[in-house]
Amino acid sequence: MRRVIATVLTIVMAIIPLSVWAEPMDFVGGVHNEYEYSEVVFLTGKPVKFVGEYKITVKEKEDEKTVKYDFRLTPEDTDIDGRLTRRVTLLTKYNRRNDKGQTIADTEIDGNYSETITIEDERFVLEDFQFSKSDVIDNRPASDFYSGNLKGRKYYKYSIRGDEKGKVILDISGGDVGYKNFWGGTETQLINHTISFSGILEDDDGDEDEEEWQGTVSIQTSDSTTKTLKYSDNEANFSSFDGGHLRITNRQIVSRYNYNLPEWRNGLPRSRDREKDTIDLSTSMNEKVERLIVPKFKDVAGHWAEDYIKKLYSLDVFEGSETFFAPDVPMTRLEFTKGIIRACDIRATLEEENNRRRPSSRSKKEPEVSYFNDVSVENKAYNDIKQAVDKGIIKGTRDNEFVPDGPLTKAQAITILIRALGFETKAPTPGYNTSFDDDNEIPYWAKDAIYVAREIGLINGDMNNRINPNKSMTRAEASAMLIRFLEFLQRDLQKDYRENIVNFK
Repeated sequence: MRRVIATVLTIVMAIIPLSVWAEPMDFVGGVHNEYEYSEVVFLTGKPVKFVGEYKITVKEKEDEKTVKYDFRLTPEDTDIDGRLTRRVTLLTKYNRRNDKGQTIADTEIDGNYSETITIEDERFVLEDFQFSKSDVIDNRPASDFYSGNLKGRKYYKYSIRGDEKGKVILDISGGDVGYKNFWGGTETQLINHTISFSGILEDDDGDEDEEEWQGTVSIQTSDSTTKTLKYSDNEANFSSFDGGHLRITNRQIVSRYNYNLPEWRNGLPRSRDREKDTIDLSTSMNEKVERLIVPKFKDVAGHWAEDYIKKLYSLDVFEGSETFFAPDVPMTRLEFTKGIIRACDIRATLEEENNRRRPSSRSKKEPEVSYFNDVSVENKAYNDIKQAVDKGIIKGTRDNEFVPDGPLTKAQAITILIRALGFETKAPTPGYNTSFDDDNEIPYWAKDAIYVAREIGLINGDMNNRINPNKSMTRAEASAMLIRFLEFLQRDLQKDYRENIVNFK
């Protein structure tokens, strides 16, 4: 079996680890795992699947990323004599608009490129490659959401047995949509290729004819990385714990080619008659398994929220004493704020940013002033509160207080989650109804969040279709809501960015 060389070099760590950032390679519909890469080539007017080795070199700095691709491929059908070699480097520059909470990423060809494709007696040599791509990234606390557009053109010289016979122009257009967060990421590319050939072809008898033909290929490629939690029993009887959760990381790449090419008779194209079909490719990476901390609470066994609580404790989202969680006591505003910070992995993100921006020891540091009158900067939880404010997740009261030990209401919890997603602007123009029977009890500042949360399936009403917005939440109820939030980051986003676009299941 061919072995793949896969190299990733990181100069400066990105905010989210590169291994989590799913991203299809090179805009040609190729898929890969740790061992092999494959793609379909249509330049001859007929689909030919190539497989083989690839190498990726990534160099990433704060404001730019360079990705270098190197492919060495041969036809999967060993009866076809052929070879594909391709080298290209893409440079992405980031314009970070922190005042807007967004980033513009512009990508272009960096330096030299080369590509040569040989299929039997035909040879295609890339002479010119024009390419540009631009994405807008909405940097939200829980996830980065992005969308982009691209345009490109490849110009190939075409030859038969070394004699130049014509040219092929490949026009590329399309775009991508994606998201990236601590729990994974999905990028789906929708790419259109238009192939235009003009030159001399040989028929099956060896006679030459001047020919022109055109074909189209639409490509849907999706690269998804997800993390899921699974409970594993302890098989030993005499152990200090019964079992625990493990975090499993999966990565899968799927691709679908829909092509429309001329039919070929006697070795020549018949453009009025078309060959239309679909080719699917799919591959998966080896799973990564990580064991998590084992909770040993005495007061959650048999509780309706036992599974939720154990998952969150294993993930370090919620704290508890060594033996007690107190599931039925009220959840405080501070506890929930710390939980959402950890659930979104914001803590690690901001610590990296602070390390990069930390002033030298010679700099004079101004004394920090607390955001709230009732929380001192000396409070050990102040850093959690500060991060939540900086990310736009929480706000204080009219008296500029946070009330950290105050009970958390359901309206407050839902508002915090929707702000973390950045979805608060998805609510309609004021004047709408949330369809809950207690709509008139919803505070004005929480109505948009509650409306959106129901629309995306994050919350439901009780048996009487009430949301009970002003009810204080218990630690158990808050645990259930946070687990649903994490499931949204894990599964719902992937479905929207992959299954709903590529129709892959």
